[in-house]
Amino acid sequence: MAKTLSRAFLTAEWRFLAMLNWGVERSVLAPYVPAGVELDDFNGTFYATVVGFLFESTRVLGLAVPFHTDFEEVNLRFYVRRRTAGGIRRGVVFVKELVPRRLIALVARRVYHEKYVAARMAHEIDFRSDESPARVVYSWTHAGEAGHVRVSTAPGLVPLAAGSIEEFLAEHYYGYVRQPDGTTREYAVEHPPWKIWPAEGAGLDADVGSLYDDRFASTLNRPPDVAFLAAGSPVVVRHGIEVPS
Repeated sequence: MAKTLSRAFLTAEWRFLAMLNWGVERSVLAPYVPAGVELDDFNGTFYATVVGFLFESTRVLGLAVPFHTDFEEVNLRFYVRRRTAGGIRRGVVFVKELVPRRLIALVARRVYHEKYVAARMAHEIDFRSDESPARVVYSWTHAGEAGHVRVSTAPGLVPLAAGSIEEFLAEHYYGYVRQPDGTTREYAVEHPPWKIWPAEGAGLDADVGSLYDDRFASTLNRPPDVAFLAAGSPVVVRHGIEVPS
C-alpha cells in the first residue's frame, strides 16, 4: 500500500474488478510511457490489462455529487515503475478510461489529465446461492460501437499468492500521467490487498482499434493470458505530485 502525506482527492469503493491481462510487446507500450518511469515486467513479460469494475460511494474532496456516486468504469492500463531514494514505486499508466457520466470524465481530464471518455455503460452480475459472483459483465457503447468485458469465476474467494502473476497485476499503488507540458505526475492509490476469484472463462468483445489503438488489436483480439475477478475494497486516491525530471 502506498504511503503518502498528500491530501485525499477521491474516496470510493471499487468492487468486482474483472481483470483481463495480456502479454504484450515492449514496442506497443513504449509510446505511452511518461517521463521519469520505466516499463515494469513480470518474469520478463510486459502486460496490458483491461479492467471493468464498479465505483460505489464515491466522494470527491469529501463531497458526494448527486447521481455520480455509483457507476461503472472500464479501462486499459499497463505497468511501470519509478526508482526513488526510498525504493521502487510500482504503478500503472492508463491508455483510456470509459465512464458513464460526462461530469466524471471532465473532472478527471482537467484534474489529472487522464484519458477519460464518457460512454453509455451497464453491468450484469450473476450470483451463486452463497452470494458470490458467478459471472460479471461490463458493457458499453462508444462512438457507435458496442463492446463488453466478461469473467466467469470458479467458486471460492482466495488471497493473492505471494510472488504470483495475479499479485503483480493487482498490487500496484501508484498512477502516472503525462501532463500537457511533458512532465509527469504521480498519484498514490491506497487500499488493502485484494482477494480474488479465479476465472473459469473470460473475454473482451470490442473494436479494439477504434476503442484504443490499432497497435493493441493483435493482442487484445485473442483470449487473455491471465484473468481473474478481484473482490475490491474501499480506496483512497491522493492528490498528485510532480515527478522530478
